[in-house]
Amino acid sequence: MYYPAMHTKKLYIVMVGLPARGKSTIASRMRDSLTRDSIPARVFNNGKLRRKLTGIETSEASFYAPENREGVALREKIALINIERAKAFLTGKGRVAILDATNVTPKRREKIKALLSDHPIMFLECINEDHEILEANIARKICMPEFSHLDRDEAVRSFNKRIDFYKAIYRPLETEKNFIKLDSLNRRIIGEHIDEDIPFYDRLRDFLVTDVVKNLFLVRHGETYFNLENRIGGDSPLTSKGLEQARSLAGYFAGKTIPVIFTSKKLRTIQTAEPIKDLQDNCAIISLGEFDEINSGICECMTYGEIRLTMPHVHSERQKDKFHYVYPGGEGYATMKDRIDRGIKKAIYLSGVSQNIMIIGHRAVNRMILAHFLYRRTEDVPYTYIPQDKFYHIVATQNKKLFELKRF
Repeated sequence: MYYPAMHTKKLYIVMVGLPARGKSTIASRMRDSLTRDSIPARVFNNGKLRRKLTGIETSEASFYAPENREGVALREKIALINIERAKAFLTGKGRVAILDATNVTPKRREKIKALLSDHPIMFLECINEDHEILEANIARKICMPEFSHLDRDEAVRSFNKRIDFYKAIYRPLETEKNFIKLDSLNRRIIGEHIDEDIPFYDRLRDFLVTDVVKNLFLVRHGETYFNLENRIGGDSPLTSKGLEQARSLAGYFAGKTIPVIFTSKKLRTIQTAEPIKDLQDNCAIISLGEFDEINSGICECMTYGEIRLTMPHVHSERQKDKFHYVYPGGEGYATMKDRIDRGIKKAIYLSGVSQNIMIIGHRAVNRMILAHFLYRRTEDVPYTYIPQDKFYHIVATQNKKLFELKRF
C-alpha cells in the first residue's frame, strides 16, 4: 500500500488483548521510550476516556455483555473518538499514535484499518495466562475509583465477568498484515508477521523484549537472629537491630513514591517492608515465592561451621564451585536462576507504569538479581557484596545502565 506521507515516518500501533494482560503498561512505557528519543508519541486509551465520559455504571460487568446494545454502542463511540484523535495527532506533529484498547474482534480491527489508512498500522497483541499474575493484576485494577462502590469480592467477580464477556468475542491476530504477538509477562515475542516497512520497527521490537526499569531499589532484609548465629535458611525474625534498620530504611524512602514493595515469602523480608509501607501512601506489599532465599536442603538452619564439621564432603564440594553446587535436597545458585528471572519479570509486570520498584530479598537472591542486570562471571556471583545497611539502585533501559550501592 502507498502512504502519501510515508517519508515522514509515522505509525499507528494498535494494542490487542484481553483485560489485565499488560496492554496499558506496555503502551505507556513504549510512549515514554519513544518520547525520550525525540519521537513524539501519545497513547489513546479507551478505558480512560470511558471513565471520563461515564460514571461508575460502566464498572458493572453487564455493561460489557455482547448483547448489551447500549453498552456496545457507547464503546464503539469511544473507540471512534480515539481513532479520530489519533489521526489528528499524526496529522500534526505526532509520530506514533498508540490505540490502547482490547480490540479483540476482527470487525473492530477492520474498522481501524479503514479509518486509519494514511500511515502504516502495526498490531501488538499482549498474551498472558499466568493465573497468579492475573489475580495480582486484577487486585490492583479493582483499587480504581470506578470500583469504590463495590466490596473487594464483588469487584473481583465483576472484573472476571468482564473478562469472560471479552473472551466470548476474542479472536487472536491471524490475518492482519503487520502484527507482533507478545508474551507480556516474559517479554518474549511468540509470533510476528510483518508485510511492509514499519517505521521504528527495530527500536520498538528491541523495547518489547527488554526488561526496562527506571529505578529498582534492591534491598536485603535487616539483621535476623540467624544472622547473629551465622545460620543459613530458615525463617528467623528480625532482631531489634534489624527492626531499627527497617525503620531507618523507611525514613530514607519516605520522600520517594514506592507504590509496591516485592518481598519473599519469608518473615524477615516482610518485617523489613512493613515500616516502609507505613510511611507511604497507597503502598502494597506483594510477597513472591520466587524471591525466597536459596534452599539449602539438608543443611537448612545449620551454621557453616556445623556443615564443615559434620558434612565435610558438602563443604569441600561447594568450595570447588559455589555457583553450580546444589545442596543435597535443595538448590544452588545455578538452579535458582529460572525462578529469580521469573520473579524479576513478575515484579516489573506488576509494578505497572510506576517509576520506582523495590525488592526486599536475601543475600543469595539479591546476588542473582544483580547478575540478571549486571554482567558477572558465574564464579564471581556467589561473592557479590550484599550488605544489610546499604541498597543497590539499578537503572536498566535501552539507553542507560546504572548500578550504585548507597547507604541509608
